[in-house]
Amino acid sequence: MTMRTASAEAQRPFPLIASVEAFDQLGAALDSDVERVNLLIGDINSLAELVSEVHEAGKTAHVHLELVGGIGRDGAAVRFLAEHVGADGVISTKSSAVAAARQLGIDSVQRFFAVDTHAVTHALRQINASRPTEVEVMPGLMPRIIREVRGKLSQPLIVGGLIRHAREVEHALACGADFVSTGGADLWRRRDWGAVRVA
Repeated sequence: MTMRTASAEAQRPFPLIASVEAFDQLGAALDSDVERVNLLIGDINSLAELVSEVHEAGKTAHVHLELVGGIGRDGAAVRFLAEHVGADGVISTKSSAVAAARQLGIDSVQRFFAVDTHAVTHALRQINASRPTEVEVMPGLMPRIIREVRGKLSQPLIVGGLIRHAREVEHALACGADFVSTGGADLWRRRDWGAVRVA
């Protein structure tokens, strides 16, 4: 690796996003090299403290609207997360939540599940209408779908779901993903990647 390549690679954002699926993962996420933590845990009573911990670790916090407890899935919930919890963004399958986030000036990730051609076509129509900051396609182990969706989006593409090994991350990035969201804490540190090359 040349000095110029090493310098460019050091400036590139680390392409992993920590998806915290259990409370016992939070410490590893906060101590990791990731720049963003997706909170798939918590409820109305604990989210402000969780987001604060993420911020104190110098990371951004996105809250998965459908997986946290005690709040709705509508614009009022997004406003609550932005104004009272301090979330940097929301993750949702709901276009209305994405639109609410855009109006409030926080990031939004529209997540969709590529179960068949109809689901992908429908999701792309929704994405064009709701205009999320980023798009996440699941599961993340589908090279052809990643390439096709990447070719139809202007937003950064996140892939996630079922990704547990460095070679799977590398393959997803090579297929056009900008970021990989994973609950695999062993991937959240650059030094643990070994020989994995990020394009």
